[in-house]
Amino acid sequence: MTKITSPTRTQRKAQATRTAIIEHAERFILEHGAMALTLEIVAERADVAVQTIYNRIGGRSALLMAVAEKAFEENKAYMDAAYRTAGTPLERLEVAARGYFRFAMERPTAFRLLADPPNDLEALSRVSELVRHQNSKMEAAIADGIADGSIDAGVDAHLAALSLWAAANGILSLAWRADSTPVDTHAMERLWMQWMTIAIKGLQPA
Repeated sequence: MTKITSPTRTQRKAQATRTAIIEHAERFILEHGAMALTLEIVAERADVAVQTIYNRIGGRSALLMAVAEKAFEENKAYMDAAYRTAGTPLERLEVAARGYFRFAMERPTAFRLLADPPNDLEALSRVSELVRHQNSKMEAAIADGIADGSIDAGVDAHLAALSLWAAANGILSLAWRADSTPVDTHAMERLWMQWMTIAIKGLQPA
């Protein structure tokens, strides 16, 4: 039997430092944008040496990637749980929509980073991977609905999944977009439910 060893104090401290660096970078990106991010600024905010960032994470590109990866994993946890729920295709889509709303409300930083990812090739690639991963599950649910007749046969499953994802991000971004009046959580929930009703009805056969 393999013995599982607990992390040492040094390892726990190193992980805590890495987490803190990523969180400080995450907050800075939301405040000032990824283009303004430098290792020096993050080092100052996290109260560590620049070399510590290199040791724990890597250079600037690696740091941006780590920020995107954190958001990726948080979103994946919500959505994978939602899509594991049993039910009809339309019920699965409703559960997924509710899961995405919870993710955006409970993890607003991660949502914003995925909706407006850092302008870095690797980070963008990772976010694109997440979009494909989640949209493929939505596409599969829509395809199942087309097959059993609960969704209009004239619907293109791929395009429908892509348009629903884009519309969802647009609605949820009203909570923080600078060019709009911020929508509070209660109003956002009502808006989201209204959109879900319209979207589900729009998928069903006439």
